Amino acid sequence: MTSSNNKARVGFIGAGWWATTNHMPVFAKRDDVEMTAVCRLGADELQQVKDGFGFRHATENYKELLDLELDAVVVSTPHSMHHEHALAAIERGLHVMSEKPLATTAAHARELVHAAERKGVHLLIPYGWHYAPFIQEAKRRMEQGAVGDIEFVMCHMASPIRKLLEGKRFLYEGEVQGEVMFEPGADTWADPQVAGGGYALAQMSHSAGMASWLTELRAKSVAAITSAPTSKVELYDAFSVEYTSGAIGSFSGAGSMPEDSGFQLDVRVYGSDGVMSVDCDRSRLAVRRQDGDHFEMKLEANAGEYIGDGPPGNFVDLVTGKTEINYAPGWAGRSAIEIFDAAYRSADSGKREPV
Repeated sequence: MTSSNNKARVGFIGAGWWATTNHMPVFAKRDDVEMTAVCRLGADELQQVKDGFGFRHATENYKELLDLELDAVVVSTPHSMHHEHALAAIERGLHVMSEKPLATTAAHARELVHAAERKGVHLLIPYGWHYAPFIQEAKRRMEQGAVGDIEFVMCHMASPIRKLLEGKRFLYEGEVQGEVMFEPGADTWADPQVAGGGYALAQMSHSAGMASWLTELRAKSVAAITSAPTSKVELYDAFSVEYTSGAIGSFSGAGSMPEDSGFQLDVRVYGSDGVMSVDCDRSRLAVRRQDGDHFEMKLEANAGEYIGDGPPGNFVDLVTGKTEINYAPGWAGRSAIEIFDAAYRSADSGKREPV
């Protein structure tokens, strides 16, 4: 339910770099959103955000924010705080867009998805690539059984964020929805206690979330190796995944693309009837089938660029009842976190770990 003026009353828990650079500018441009309340630490920064986006209320205590009349909350705090803040909002009956990763442990991710289902609220994760038309076409074809029974999944991602994970000054060169108000906080990404992990949580949450959304597979066990040559959190990841269905998968990640480069995101799904290739950096969707009924989508060179306004736009449309389609659902993020949780345990133990 929205307010009497048919606007979604939105509160933000967390108002740092990405929230103020991407999400808030998207909401502020819409005529069906009321920028109701914002919460972050730091009185001066809080006032800057309140004035910059016209929030009615501002507080450093998220519980005070949740006491207000709201319809939805955006959680954009550090990774290790997502569970606490998202769960508190869900238990108030509020729709939640929680930044990725959904949580830092499988148990917490499952709890959030279960709580949202129990309360009947929407839970969305800002997976911007899901809003590219060719990714949605890939999902449609997977649902129609394009590759038959899934037998193997390959998922790779690489990003130009080495400095971010090393705790150094990082200036994002990609397209954003608004002016940069704050630079990324080093501890948020580079301190293991705050970030909860490195490249997997920071970026592979996108790629593993996409693979999980496309295939709807659940992991059973994971064997993993990670590497942190110049940082306290891992820069590189190599995971071998066994799924409950009997399929297997290979997941890899690298946080060391050159700063003037884009992102690599490549998912390939092999099945009894064929293979689907989804490639964001080279803008490709192709299906090669055993029966010769092949498909390749004609795409512009920039078709695979990240779509920053996709998730917040979808979220508002869900909250206001304009759509029932959630292109970045919480369960996809949960399935990704189940892989990461077991992978981090495996990297520590040197053994394959159960999910």
